[in-house]
Amino acid sequence: MPQGAAALPACRCRPCGPGAHLLGRRCPRLCVCSKRVKVCVLERQIFDFLGYQWAPILANFVHIIIVILGLFGTIQYRPRYITGYAVWLVLWVTWNVFVICFYLEAGDLSKETDLILTFNISMHRSWWMENGPGCMVTSVTPAPDWAPEDHRYITVSGCFLEYQYIEVAHSSLQIVLALAGFIYACYVVRCITEEEDSFDFIGGFDSYGYQGPQKTSHLQLQPMYMSK
Repeated sequence: MPQGAAALPACRCRPCGPGAHLLGRRCPRLCVCSKRVKVCVLERQIFDFLGYQWAPILANFVHIIIVILGLFGTIQYRPRYITGYAVWLVLWVTWNVFVICFYLEAGDLSKETDLILTFNISMHRSWWMENGPGCMVTSVTPAPDWAPEDHRYITVSGCFLEYQYIEVAHSSLQIVLALAGFIYACYVVRCITEEEDSFDFIGGFDSYGYQGPQKTSHLQLQPMYMSK
């Protein structure tokens, strides 16, 4: 193992159903991929919290819940959960495309004046605006009259990479992961559907002579004779 690499704990998954043998071989890889997705989302969630970006915080929270449900649906052989996960990924990609357009100021969007990501309740910007690589923050005094009293007026200079490009990189990574997850979800649903069709075609449990448990009586009946 390379120096500095973290060892992932073993993931014990026991899928059930007629397609269990198909999903069981891919279970360790699925667990590792899902952990990487959750780590990426949690990392983004932390920096959105630090920047008071309430709309991304809400979106990230919902995404984490859906990822957990999608993993549960795959392990427990629930196609509806996986289908819901795939549908959410389409919305997730749409949201990240909007974030990219917002920071790149596509169309009428403006990252300087629009407060969409904070629900218009604060003037906070991305955490990377002041804490990006090489950024130097200088407080400006006196502050303009329009600046709120609980906010400071600053200038940022010397950044090696502007904050909007860092946010664009985060959203681009989420789009790539979402596309990979969507393809894998469609593949798993297809495999489950084929397994169910073949399972029904051979008659399910009936072809193996399956019989339900039968109750047996331990009482032995004896004839009775009555005297006249």
